[in-house]
Amino acid sequence: MDRTTRLCVLAPLLLLVGCGAHNRIVVGSKNFTEQLILGEIIAQHIEARLHQPVERKLDLGGTLLAHQALLSNGIDLYPEYTGTAFTNVLKSSGVTDPAVVLEQVRAAYASGFHLDWLDPLGFENSFAMTIRGGDARARHLQTLSDAAADPTGFALGAGYEFLTRPDAYGALNRAYAIKWIAAPKSMDLGLLYQALEQKQVSMAAANTTDGLLNKLDVTVLTDDKHVFPPYQACIVIREDALMVYPTLRAILSELSGKISDTEMRNMNYAVDAQHRPARDVAKGFLDRAGLH
Repeated sequence: MDRTTRLCVLAPLLLLVGCGAHNRIVVGSKNFTEQLILGEIIAQHIEARLHQPVERKLDLGGTLLAHQALLSNGIDLYPEYTGTAFTNVLKSSGVTDPAVVLEQVRAAYASGFHLDWLDPLGFENSFAMTIRGGDARARHLQTLSDAAADPTGFALGAGYEFLTRPDAYGALNRAYAIKWIAAPKSMDLGLLYQALEQKQVSMAAANTTDGLLNKLDVTVLTDDKHVFPPYQACIVIREDALMVYPTLRAILSELSGKISDTEMRNMNYAVDAQHRPARDVAKGFLDRAGLH
């Protein structure tokens, strides 16, 4: 076999290996608590089933960085949310049915990126426009339409992605004419509730699975116009990784439907408020779920 023929034979095999020099499955995540926990759950579950180490590239950054890591073979899989992919990656809009959004994301990722979306993990993490409980009671605020009708107005605190994504701040302003009394403050997601409590802001763009929602005197305003798309959490994986590891789809599917909103909120609280390591919280979940 001459050199050219050998290269022609080896090239597809090198592509299948995916992360090449790693020669192992690489799990990624974005850079906030929930993603770190999910990344650990996925990695530990694979290690337990395949009896081999998994490389972790957690805390990668925002959506586009994690997505690019998949496309460049830097990682093999990571947890993502249907609405985020639908609006932020595919630049789509106008659909709020969770099943339809998932179907469209699946089809577009398969044909355009050779990426596979597995069945949802069981919870949804949407935006939670949150105000202090005292303000909600005093000003009779329950919905975002109530907030838009309130003449006092609000000062918003939010993460960078919320302020720049088309499905977030822009969508909120298109649907609700909320009076903003100051420019929005961009801050780390971990500081949102502190800023709200200390009255640095009067509304925070939080998330529905934040652990502190159950513990603080805050109110999440109902998105009564359903402007935010569904954000079901799923595992996104490269098709060639599934080819290299034929049992991987079945292994990961064991996680589908296993994580409820309450379970995810409690795990986030354990890391954010109780300062437990994400790896320990992930192990505790897998033990409770009988997956270790």
